[in-house]
Amino acid sequence: MSDNRWSANRRTFLKTTGVAGAVGLAGCTGGDDGSSGGTEDGSGGGTESGGTTGEVADTPTAQFILNPAEADVEIERQYQPMFEYLESEVDVEIESERAASYTATLQSMRNDQGEIADISPSAVIAGEGVVDVVGIRIAYGAAQYFSTITTTPDSGISALTDLEGEQINFGDILSVSGTLVPLTVLQDAGLDVGTAPDGDAEDFEAAYSDHTTSREQMVNRDDVAAACTGAFSSAPYVPQEQFEEMSEDFVEISAEYSGAGDAIEEEGVELELLAVSDPIPRAPLVTRSNWDSPVKSEIEEAILNVSEDDLSHGDDYDGEPLWFTGVEDGNIDDYEMIGNVMDELGLEFEDLS
Repeated sequence: MSDNRWSANRRTFLKTTGVAGAVGLAGCTGGDDGSSGGTEDGSGGGTESGGTTGEVADTPTAQFILNPAEADVEIERQYQPMFEYLESEVDVEIESERAASYTATLQSMRNDQGEIADISPSAVIAGEGVVDVVGIRIAYGAAQYFSTITTTPDSGISALTDLEGEQINFGDILSVSGTLVPLTVLQDAGLDVGTAPDGDAEDFEAAYSDHTTSREQMVNRDDVAAACTGAFSSAPYVPQEQFEEMSEDFVEISAEYSGAGDAIEEEGVELELLAVSDPIPRAPLVTRSNWDSPVKSEIEEAILNVSEDDLSHGDDYDGEPLWFTGVEDGNIDDYEMIGNVMDELGLEFEDLS
């Protein structure tokens, strides 16, 4: 990058042209109504100039781009309390689009197709100069979360080194907890990750999708030996004592610790924990850097002041609740750890920024 904030000797990662073809992304292909949003080339919903008028003549419109993490979550319904809160605090009409992938979320912002976004921590580095970090999302008091590598109890896999020659499922290619951090964990364990995730791993076969698909395929397919996911996806299926044995940080920090193992009896699925990462800064909410509108600062202030009550659904809501309970002030420096992960993997996002 131009200010040399991150290491300059990394190889170029994910060319803008054809980035969607680098991996096969499963799930997260469109909005809740079946339409796609935030496409790779920036087409799809969004305001033309960032803050044009909507149906009400004098009310500016802001497009909120939603980053898909799990295929089975209706994310636009999930975020409805946030939209309603912002409209109650600021004279603005919030419209939303579910992006097709993590990459598409950033592309939408780069191409002026969105004003606000829920993005991956990796996109903070990729989007320096494109997006401004408003704040870090908090889940039940924690502004950090964890990545896990799991297997099934009958897989015969008991250590990361046993994964040599096997298929390992990952999240989206830009997912910090589903791909980038797990690759460093595997590399630190002595496995040759090759040029993954934008190329082939040497010691194992890598497949990319999303957290839910990654986990479910491992459970249902004999050819998948392990799944790399955020703990929010895996912890309900891992007995709590396994986290206690492996990671004191997880026990002390993770919002997922209290619910670890809760889904085992209900769903009849149990996972075996192979690794837990160091704490990762949670994903931020951002605004587009070149968004020139008087409501931008008002929206940013409202986001930082949002409360758990503001983000809660009514009693008649039957979908997934919004996973975060607040937003704390943040900036790009809070994501230095992500830059270090990219350095360790030899990755460079400059062609996306």
